[in-house]
Amino acid sequence: MKLVGIVIVAGLILLYFIDAAFKINPFNTEMLIHSGLRFLTGFIILGIGVFYTGKIRLKYALFLVLALALADDIWDYTRDVNSFSFEVMLHSIYMLLWGSLAGYVLMKQWLNGRDAR
Repeated sequence: MKLVGIVIVAGLILLYFIDAAFKINPFNTEMLIHSGLRFLTGFIILGIGVFYTGKIRLKYALFLVLALALADDIWDYTRDVNSFSFEVMLHSIYMLLWGSLAGYVLMKQWLNGRDAR
């Protein structure tokens, strides 16, 4: 589980630098929802569903991720929240990639630890 901790800590450090470079406040409600949704989408759909188990094809997973992100952006648009900027898009891509890496590493470590017993 050391590798999972390394991925999480390194991701948090990189997230701090990305937020500082783009001047994004990660602790307001909107960014917490955006970041959490993107991280969990990457974690579950891409990390576990595509890369680890291979049960979802990458093409379909990308369509699903795109649909979820678009639904979130439409929901924000209906509430007059302006989250459609280049910086927020890069932040969202980073959260998806970090979530997928964390999901893959967690499943790999968890199942390898279970097989070793």
